Amino acid sequence: MADLQAIGQKASDYLAMKHLARERALPKSRAAIRLCANAIRAAHRDDFELVNRHLTEAGGMLRDMTQDLREHLDIFYAGFVADAQKEYAEAALTAALIQRHPLPTPDELGVEWAPYLNGLGEATGELRRYLLDRMRQGRIDGCEDILQDMDEIYSLLITLDFPDAITGNLRRTTDATRGILEKTRGDFTLGVTQGRFTDALAHVEEDLRRWSRLSDR
Repeated sequence: MADLQAIGQKASDYLAMKHLARERALPKSRAAIRLCANAIRAAHRDDFELVNRHLTEAGGMLRDMTQDLREHLDIFYAGFVADAQKEYAEAALTAALIQRHPLPTPDELGVEWAPYLNGLGEATGELRRYLLDRMRQGRIDGCEDILQDMDEIYSLLITLDFPDAITGNLRRTTDATRGILEKTRGDFTLGVTQGRFTDALAHVEEDLRRWSRLSDR
């Protein structure tokens, strides 16, 4: 049947074109995710020049993916693009929060709202890690501000009660954010209390040494 052969040829051409578009975009998604992970690691080292380089390169790959898939929106929304956008948002938001900079918007980052919000929620895990690192180094200053940011992020996410199909399972991210916030608040409170106790004990020991020296005279 000539008609069937023609239909088969058109189907093959169309699917081959779609497959090539996917094959162009998929490696860029994986590379962008790796760059974002490296950007987060650099942020924890306060190396923000390197953070910006990684984010610039990752952002370029996200734009390339959008271009590659502009005529294949079914592939664009298949999942791997959203994963890359979420990691990109998480890295950019983590860097901004650590530096106390204004948060970039989804439009500024070129990402959809669902990946952006999930990235914002996952940034709280990186803030917890950053806060605990500072506490271990004895750098308590600024930790309360970080904890406040985590609390405000959770307070925002909990208000966005929409179906998971729209938000990309944001409810699960919000639940994880709550757990991270509660653990971090407990760790911070314990750390500050222990720090104050240690300082008070050091003062008492110093006073005892001073009195001992005076009594020996």
